[in-house]
Amino acid sequence: MIRTQIQLPDELYREVKRVAAEREMSLAELVRRGLETILSRFPSHPESRATWELPKPRPLGGDAFFENRDWRYDINEGRGVVREKPSNYRTRRKSGTT
Repeated sequence: MIRTQIQLPDELYREVKRVAAEREMSLAELVRRGLETILSRFPSHPESRATWELPKPRPLGGDAFFENRDWRYDINEGRGVVREKPSNYRTRRKSGTT
């Protein structure tokens, strides 16, 4: 058996001690049973984790991507992120750059 420490808010600690005393069991036993109950409701699925793969990166179009002054709108349209028309976006360029 492994020994560990946890931190509980004062009110939660008092409630857990009360329930443990009413059931005539130790705080540790009550915590173990609580964790077993939680784990029984969230079973592990090793087969689903083994098949998951990192998504492939999306091509961004290189430097030509930023030449489009409405690039923010183009990326976010269809996702519900952009609610303004592309003409409302302003691009800022540093002076001296082309």
